[in-house]
Formats: sequence, structure tokens, C-alpha cells
Amino acid sequence: MNRRTKNILFIMCDQLRWDYLSCAGHPKLHTPNIDALAARGVRFTRAYVQSPICGASRMCFYTGRYVQSHGAAWNGFPLKAGEMTLGDYLRPLGVQTVLVGKTHMQADTEGMERLGIDPQSIIGVRVSECGFDPCERDDGLHAVGPDGRYDPRQPRYNRYLNDKGYPGDNPWHDWANAAAGEGNQLASGWAMRHARKPARVSDEDSETPYMTRRAMDFITEAGDAPWCLHLSYIKPHWPYVAPAPYNDMYGPDDVIPAVRSEGERADPHPVYREFMAHRVSRSFAREEVRREVIPVYMGLIKQIDDQLGILFRFMQERGLSENTMIVFTSDHGDYLGDHWMGEKDLFHEPSVKIPLIVYDPSPEADDSRGSTCDALVETIDLAPTFLDALGADPAEQSHRLEGRSLLPWLHGDEPATWREFAVSEYDYSLSPTAVKLGVAPRDARLFMVAGTRWKYVHAIGFRPMLFDMVSDPNELRDLGADPACEAERARLAAALSQWGLRLSQRTTRSEQQIRDMRGKAMRRGILIGVWDESEIPDEFWCGYLQGRP
Repeated sequence: MNRRTKNILFIMCDQLRWDYLSCAGHPKLHTPNIDALAARGVRFTRAYVQSPICGASRMCFYTGRYVQSHGAAWNGFPLKAGEMTLGDYLRPLGVQTVLVGKTHMQADTEGMERLGIDPQSIIGVRVSECGFDPCERDDGLHAVGPDGRYDPRQPRYNRYLNDKGYPGDNPWHDWANAAAGEGNQLASGWAMRHARKPARVSDEDSETPYMTRRAMDFITEAGDAPWCLHLSYIKPHWPYVAPAPYNDMYGPDDVIPAVRSEGERADPHPVYREFMAHRVSRSFAREEVRREVIPVYMGLIKQIDDQLGILFRFMQERGLSENTMIVFTSDHGDYLGDHWMGEKDLFHEPSVKIPLIVYDPSPEADDSRGSTCDALVETIDLAPTFLDALGADPAEQSHRLEGRSLLPWLHGDEPATWREFAVSEYDYSLSPTAVKLGVAPRDARLFMVAGTRWKYVHAIGFRPMLFDMVSDPNELRDLGADPACEAERARLAAALSQWGLRLSQRTTRSEQQIRDMRGKAMRRGILIGVWDESEIPDEFWCGYLQGRP
């Protein structure tokens, strides 16, 4: 092996659809810097999140484990203290593991208190921050309502804006996510009718350039020490507001028609029906909303691409492109009106499939540069990939990590075996849908099994959903009640059942440790089932002076 990965740049966008990149075929949106990364690496065309919601999805990235395994099933659900994350795997290799941006991590303060962990200690901070050392933690959700702040932490970004001359207690909203309205009033970004107005903040001082500079600050300060930097952008997640010139770089004529049909609303699955009734879905069902919002969504993506161009040139000038693995991805997608939906949540491709581009600097990856890979990939594959790239054996962590290294694909080698299905889960217990359907919190869960052709969705208490991705690639016909597809539904239900029976909680002993432990009890004097002393060798009686007659 001639691997030379020393550092890892792990870039994540928030709510970026897989198909809103020019390298993925978008006809209007041009992303030359992301495209250039794809030309140097491998673009995975069937990468699926393990949950189509921010917090749960990110915890899968950071732990290498399914939602059912780590338990942080929705935003605000704490990740258990003791759950191993990227920092726990990479620091023993001498790799700093650092965060700039968003994680949506909720600390398990109850568990930390029970264990006597000081949240201000180094260990406490890492347990609270998904194992990262937070160079700058900012989830970009600094909303304020009648019950106070959504995020009680005051972001450093707010102080930065104040220092740059943007006054107020919450410049994140008043300047970065609001426009100038009529009569000297604020046009809040929460009202989507203002989306195409320019944010009151300058491009330079908006969130994406700010986070890019913070990433470059860390890289400069790190010097020659190996690092894994998680640069986690807040955009193009709502509020859909962009600074000039990105607010009107695209217009209504650049909006792709929505992928949806009236047939989807004729007799929908009950869960799908109620999600279509959510306020955000009703809004994005209106063409005037899509024509106002989507051009700005595109502008925010273009801003990210421009900033990545700056970051990549910065790295190139310092020779870091030669020894740094670069990953570009998203935590989930955005319906943007497809399937009569807004936001994310369910399992249609615009929501559950994500962009994933991986650049491996090692010579072994030279033959695969600029290629695409159609293998079924899960986000839990990144943690073992990082270990593999840094020279560790991810198999030694297979009792914890549920994903598989992507390095064979990056090196042009198809593994002898690979997964037949990708799995995703969604806990909708906090949603209006659960209330409307009268579903108890413990039962408000959905499971997706996606293969090369079929996508199956199990909904506890309801019939399943089923889509034929070959004959119906836009997922407009739900075959979940079609008698002709009963055999296919049974096959996929069995696959989900088999997945549910996997070993996922025996995380304190590896396979090799268990093999090494076999037979050791007798050598420590535990002689169960012996009738006559002569049945076992004399050496087993050495600890018992009266053990032999």
C-alpha cells in the first residue's frame, strides 16, 4: 500500500439535494468547484441517509451506527453518553478531530451528571459535541419566540456581526436572515415571500463565508499536526435568505418543474397524506412559493460552491491537496414541492438521497478519478472509510461500526460482497401527523429498505408503501396495496426483519476478543459440569490443593 492520507476535510451542507449540482445533472445551477472535486474523486450516485432529519442523520454520520442503534432518533434527542463517535476513533491515531459549524447534537446531560462528568472538562465537552473539539459550534438556528430562544447558546457569529457594525441582540436573524422591508421594517426570512430580497448582511459577513474563514483559521493553526476537520455549513437550509448577489443570481425561469402528480393525492397512504397536509407542504404545493424560494436555494448553493473554491485554492497553495481526503455531502435533501411536500422527513429520493463525493489523495485512487459509483452507500460508511484511509483496520471496530469502508470503491476495486439494501428510519412522534393519526410515540416510526430496483417503506400500524424505481423512477405510483406486488413486499419485509435482527448492542467486546476469551474460564478455575477429577487435565486442578485424591 502507498496511501498518503494524513488529514480529512469532511464537508457537510444542510438540506442540500443530491441533484442540485451541475455534476449531478442540474441544467441551470453551475457548481464548478464541487464539479472539480468530483473530477478528482468518486461521485456516489446512490448514497442514502440513515434518517431524513438533521439530528438523527448526523448522529449516524458521527457514530457509524444506525438510528436504532444509537437512539438519537430526532432533533433534540440526546446522543447517549458513552456512544463512540469520530473523535473516539481518530484521536488514538493521533488525529485532531475538530468541528466548524453545525452538528445538531443534543448532549446527554442527565447521563453525564449520573456519571459525574463535568460538562466543562475536556471529556465533558467532547461528550457534548459528538466527540469533536469545537473550534466553532453553530447550528444556525438562533430563533426567538414567546418561550425564548430555540438554541440557548449565544453564537460567536452574533458577536462577530456586532463587532462588524451590525447592531442588535440577534443579528443572526435581523441581518443575516432578514431583508429590508417597507417603512424601515424588517422582512423576516421566516416569511418565504421575502426570499428573493437581499439579506441585510454583506456577502462577506454572511454565514457561509464566515464558516469558511473559520475553517481556514483552524487549518493554519493546526500546522503539521494531522487533523480531521468537519466543516458543516448551515446553508442552504432555511430560512431561505441570501445576501447579494446570490439572492437574485437565479430567477423563476431557472426553477425545474415539480416532480408530482395528481394521482399521488387521489388515495395516498395515511402517513403520506398527513405530511402533505403540513403547513410547509401546503406552501410548497403553490407554484408562487416555489418560484420565489427555489432561486434563492440555488443562490445559497452557488455561494457554497464559490466559498469551496476559495478553500480548495487555500489548501492547494499549502500542499494540503496531496495528503488530505476530502468528503462533500449533505445531511438530507429538500422536497421543494416535489411529491406535494416541503422540507424533508419521508423517503422519496429528493429527501433521503444525498450528494456524496470523496476525493482520496492516494495513488491507489488514480484509476477511479472522475468516475461515478452506483453501489448502495449509507452514511454510516464514512467512519470506517476514515479509519481505513488513515491506516487503521476498521474490522477491529466492526462490533461498533455498522458501515463498511468505501476505500475499495475509491480504488476501483469492487468488493466481493456488498449490501443489497440501504436502510433509513424516521421517528415522526413529534409531528402533527402522529397526533392527527392518533399514533402513540413509541409506534410513530417508519423504515425504508431500498434495493437496486425496489423501495419499501414499513409504517407501523399501516399498510406499507412500495415503489418500482425502474419503471417509475420518479416514485409517483405507490404499489403498497397492489395485489400483484405481494411477493415483492414480502421479500422486502423479510429483508427489513433480517436487518432488525442484526447484532448492534454488543459494543464492548469485539469478535476477536470473544474468540480469545473462549475456554479461558476453565484456566481460571471455573470447572462446571465435572463429575470425576480424571475427566480434565491435571493442570486445571493446580489451584486446588485438595482437588485430586
